[in-house]
Amino acid sequence: MLAFARLRELVGGLERSLSVPSGARVEDAWSALVRIFPALADERDTTRIARNGRLGSFDDLLTDGDEIALLPPVGGG
Repeated sequence: MLAFARLRELVGGLERSLSVPSGARVEDAWSALVRIFPALADERDTTRIARNGRLGSFDDLLTDGDEIALLPPVGGG
């Protein structure tokens, strides 16, 4: 799992390893992370997910070896 910007601060680093059971979805991985890093809970509605370099959703099914990236909101103009 990769985390960027504020999310990286909340999990204490850019990369983290996480194990989830077979058949888990991104939402399950997020829930596991929130148990470890409770401050993430408030970021759920604004966080986007990338799975293996492609934007995805919290409903995506995970497979062994997937790389998940937590993407914070991006502002600009």
